[in-house]
Amino acid sequence: MLEAITIIRSAIFIIASILVLLTAIGILRFKDDLNRVVYARIHILGLADMGCIIALFALYDPLLGATYFILAPFASHAIANAYYYGEETHD
Repeated sequence: MLEAITIIRSAIFIIASILVLLTAIGILRFKDDLNRVVYARIHILGLADMGCIIALFALYDPLLGATYFILAPFASHAIANAYYYGEETHD
């Protein structure tokens, strides 16, 4: 029984690490001259957030995982609002 739990936890960690790697590839893939690239990058960083949340649940830390699950979208929204309503022009 203990070995099955260890295998499941290892599989969850592998899935979380794949999500983080996909996020890194996605962020590097976008060029800086694209219009509104910040929004695309914020969307891609959602994959990293999900990978971290999955890893926290695998580490038997559901309270921290649930907190991060609730607060991560608020942080992304705040970053997008700061960019949109910022002082610089975004042509």
